Amino acid sequence: MRVQLLLTTIFCAALMACSNSVMKQDIPERGVTPGYICQTDGLDTFVGRKANSETGGRALKQSGAKSLRWIPPRSSVTMDYRQDRLNIEYNEKMEIQRVNCG
Repeated sequence: MRVQLLLTTIFCAALMACSNSVMKQDIPERGVTPGYICQTDGLDTFVGRKANSETGGRALKQSGAKSLRWIPPRSSVTMDYRQDRLNIEYNEKMEIQRVNCG
């Protein structure tokens, strides 16, 4: 009985070691989509412009991010950081107030 328990324990430990090394190689870092990293260089030129799909599309393309998150006035957002996401905050007049990555 003890031998069977010992062999089962060794087998499980070996299996976990193998699966962890494979998982670490195959799964990208959390919050990162391969090939997409948001850059804020030059995005301050969008501050003061109208918040619409055209402006958002240009900002997204210029940033190199994969996704865009519009942040309306007086709203709360999650604090999770994503390197592949562009955030655009706007006011009641639909004017962009802030552009950042995350």
